[in-house]
Amino acid sequence: MSAVMIRPLAATDEAEWRRLWTAYLEFYEASVPEAVYATSFARMLSGKADEFRGLIAEVDGRPVGLAHYLFHRHGWRVENVCYLQDLYADPDVRGTGVGRALIEAVYAAADEEGCPSVYWMTQDFNRTARQLYDRIGEQTPFIKYQRKR
Repeated sequence: MSAVMIRPLAATDEAEWRRLWTAYLEFYEASVPEAVYATSFARMLSGKADEFRGLIAEVDGRPVGLAHYLFHRHGWRVENVCYLQDLYADPDVRGTGVGRALIEAVYAAADEEGCPSVYWMTQDFNRTARQLYDRIGEQTPFIKYQRKR
């Protein structure tokens, strides 16, 4: 396999970004309405400091993965922290370094912004991704809760 290239999401990536993000959502048995696709893509391209940012992983010029991340304030720190919300690699490139390259690119972006912390979540059944996460990150004891509806 050729080298993995990581670059910022661009306006010309919309079709491939949608393909990748749809596959990511389907993995988690989720879907979002069209308004969320359009709004999320526009936010990631806005260039605003407090908006999500997107990365694309390419192999031989073909988009094969994505990452979405956000810098935000934290009540226990002066510096912002970085939340890596979405990470996805096409099934045919898993295990080849694409996921690691995307995470390392988010780490580099956080370092450049002076963010001492990068964090993310995954579901407990996501064993393949967790093998990578156990090598590149540290599992915390926190349990996620959310509002009941």
